[in-house]
Amino acid sequence: MSRLTIYKDNISDSTVVSNQFIDEYMKDANDAQIKIYLYLLRMMSSNLPTSISDIADKFNHTEKDVTRALTYWEKQNLIQLDYNERGEICALHMKSASAKPKEAQIVPMPKATLAAVPSVQTPVKETQKKTASAGENAAPVFQKPSYSLDDVSAFKKNEEAAQLLFVAETYLGRTLSAVDIKSLLFIYQELKLSTDLIDYLIEYCVGKGKREMRYIEKVAVNWATEGIATVRQAKLRSTRYDKLVYTVMKALGRQNDPTPQEADYIQKWNKQYGFSQDVILAACEKTVLAVDSHRFEYTEGILSKWHKAGIHSLNDVKKAEEAFHREKSNRPAVKQTSKPVNTFNSFSGQRSYDYDQLEKELFSN
Repeated sequence: MSRLTIYKDNISDSTVVSNQFIDEYMKDANDAQIKIYLYLLRMMSSNLPTSISDIADKFNHTEKDVTRALTYWEKQNLIQLDYNERGEICALHMKSASAKPKEAQIVPMPKATLAAVPSVQTPVKETQKKTASAGENAAPVFQKPSYSLDDVSAFKKNEEAAQLLFVAETYLGRTLSAVDIKSLLFIYQELKLSTDLIDYLIEYCVGKGKREMRYIEKVAVNWATEGIATVRQAKLRSTRYDKLVYTVMKALGRQNDPTPQEADYIQKWNKQYGFSQDVILAACEKTVLAVDSHRFEYTEGILSKWHKAGIHSLNDVKKAEEAFHREKSNRPAVKQTSKPVNTFNSFSGQRSYDYDQLEKELFSN
């Protein structure tokens, strides 16, 4: 096979990558770390600012992924990170990759600005910067080992591991590859997630339509970094990023984070009852007009009645309301009596009437 000669189309518009980086550093780095380093070189060579959020958006990573990649290259002595007073990365120095790691020096070249807040896009002045130790208040950084086939074989013989493999194959609907098993080994052995939490992790990812083990591993690393150790903590975390949860909380007049019980209610209305957001919000609107307290319980009463009545859409709600009002208008008028009213009996009868009326309203709302 003949050799390929590669020509540059535009010499001025290029990014120089050191041979030392390709020969010594690239082989040990993962895809995300390599992409981010090359992108930093690109931004530096063009003297362009960037941010952690910009990089995360460009490569479809989380901001924690980007931060971990930057920390990795700092350990390799290819960059030096600067931190602000809050311990957030605010700027970095690109170092030369042509020298040995321990001899690397800061090269006088433009800095790529990495702002923790997306709106901050300008470099921080020398007088304003405060360099913090990478280990100071830093989250743990997890590096995935290179597992051998012997490691995989030993893991498969573990009783808990065998159960995890079965659970994973059941959720994913396929036989796990060696690469998949290595991911589970990493999650179990290095991240130290419990078997219950790993079970929920896989269920959670599959529920979002993500069946790739690489994605599941990323979520596991994020949870371990945030110190999530129980299924309850993971469930509460997931609700914090659920737009429906916060939309419903706001509709019910709540400004705080949802409690586990409140989050369970909202998930029940959406997942178990199958109601869309607009139907749930319609029930919330009726609740707010009716009561000032116990609003989640009241909304549950409305939605459970709608669910039992086969109401699924706002159009169904409208039809049920119209039917209720027609029935109410067709009821015969109650004749007034001049007979003295016993106070006790009146209270008892009124109590029964209110209960029945509430039941009918919940059914029709």
